[in-house]
Formats: sequence, C-alpha cells, structure tokens
Amino acid sequence: MIEKSWHSWLRHLGATLTPDRRRDTTRIGRRAERQAERLLRRNGLRTLARNYARRTGEIDLVMLDGDVLAFVEVRYRTAAAWTSGLGSVDAGKRRRLTRTAEQYLQEHPEHRYRGIRFDVVSASKGNYRLACEWIQDAFDAMDG
Repeated sequence: MIEKSWHSWLRHLGATLTPDRRRDTTRIGRRAERQAERLLRRNGLRTLARNYARRTGEIDLVMLDGDVLAFVEVRYRTAAAWTSGLGSVDAGKRRRLTRTAEQYLQEHPEHRYRGIRFDVVSASKGNYRLACEWIQDAFDAMDG
C-alpha cells in the first residue's frame, strides 16, 4: 500500500515513469479500452473507430448508438487515485477531445448530421477483473 501511495505522489509531482512501469500502464490502459468496448457493444453500440489519433488529440472509441455518434474516453483509475475517471477529464482534455471529434466529423462527412455526445467509461480494478462504469453524455462540447 505504501508503494502504491508513493507512486501516486510521484505522479502528482510530475515524476516520469520507468520504461517498465510505462509499459504496464499502457498494457492496462489497452485492456481497459477493450473491456469498455465490450460493455458498450453489449449495450447496442457499434464500433466505428478505435484509438482515433490526430494532431489535436486521441479519442479512445468512436461508436454509433442508434443515430447518435458517441466519442468515448476510457479512464483507468487505481484504488489510490485522487479523483474519479470522470473527474480526471479536465478542461484541457475536454478541449482536445472536442477538437479531435471535429476533425473526425470533417474526415467522415457521412456522420456530420448525426447527434453527438461525449461519454466516459471509468475502469477500475475489481476483485478479479476490471469493473467499468459508463457515463453517457459526460460533458458537453461547449464545456471544453
């Protein structure tokens, strides 16, 4: 427990992760994204893009929910995290997501007349697997 708190404190201070820890973090993040995608697909959404990345930022999942385009940010939080998955999507991140969503719509004009929303899936370690909480319409594009 002390080690986990120590790493959280170092991250808070802006300390860099070792290559091994960075690899672990990336691996856990990708696993959380796969788990989130499975949850959303079970709820009827259809995947259009994974890890859509442009100069403006990256969107973890772009999904279609009926006639609504959902831009999904997946956040993995440890038990020692200082804030929730939704709380970790600050104004800067919301701005980057909004700009990247605009880029997606420019590149995919077939979707420009659909409704859009920004969802967050907060993943955390459960007893034996990742537990995901889906927050639909987590923020408005005007919030960014």
